[in-house]
Amino acid sequence: MTTYRNADVDGFNIFYREAGTPGAPKLLLLHGFPSSSHMFRDLIPRLAGRFHIVAPDLPGFGRSDMPSREKFSYTFDHIAQIIDRFTEVVGFDRYALYVFDYGAPTGFRLAVKHPERISAIISQNGNAYEEGLSDGWSPIRAYWHDPSPANREALRPTFKPDAIAWQYTHGAPADLVSPDGHSLDSFYFGRPDAEEVQLDLFGDYKSNVALYPAFQAYFRTHKPPFLAVWGKNDPFFLPPGAEAFKRDMPDAVVRFIDTGHFALETHADEIAKAILDFLC
Repeated sequence: MTTYRNADVDGFNIFYREAGTPGAPKLLLLHGFPSSSHMFRDLIPRLAGRFHIVAPDLPGFGRSDMPSREKFSYTFDHIAQIIDRFTEVVGFDRYALYVFDYGAPTGFRLAVKHPERISAIISQNGNAYEEGLSDGWSPIRAYWHDPSPANREALRPTFKPDAIAWQYTHGAPADLVSPDGHSLDSFYFGRPDAEEVQLDLFGDYKSNVALYPAFQAYFRTHKPPFLAVWGKNDPFFLPPGAEAFKRDMPDAVVRFIDTGHFALETHADEIAKAILDFLC
């Protein structure tokens, strides 16, 4: 049974889903853009019999706090700091990481900071290599190089309902993709200032790319058990980004699935089985 909770992280509210039995191996699920822990709704029941699972909504996403930009700096460093403290508040002292999209640079920061806490990593379309970035990043790269109002405005159509739905359905068997996920994402984008928060994070994503060498050094040095399970038709994170993990961790397991970015929407069974085969 999944429960729905809130954690007070030094005055910051983090909403999270929890399932499984305390005392079982711990598994932290970190979602990406533009979603929330709702994206794990099908995966959690398939793994709860073997793990103690916690899946938070990142700061500024889902049902977690989204303070004003005047009061909270929306950077990936700051998000990782909050999630780091969250793991301590909920008692996750050693855990496996499942990272997706934005969850990857968040989770990899935790791994670099606390390598002793990480028992394994599953990356589902969570990138850490330049060759994993598609041409779809070009408008965001332009904003990194020139954060002008015009380049910022050029990114705003990304938040329209049709654009969010496209992220779910592109490269996937569209008739198997429930509209609930992207509809909920669009609902959360209706909150005041939500688009500005996400534009700030688009601008800060360059900090993640700058940290790729540090993430790769962590992989080479600590060689955590690593599974890359990848929707091969992802328009943002390309298959070479998955294959690159083996360059630093030769024993990494890399599996491709014939679907898109949000692979759990169509292949939760296959991904759950891959995780169980990998971790159990």
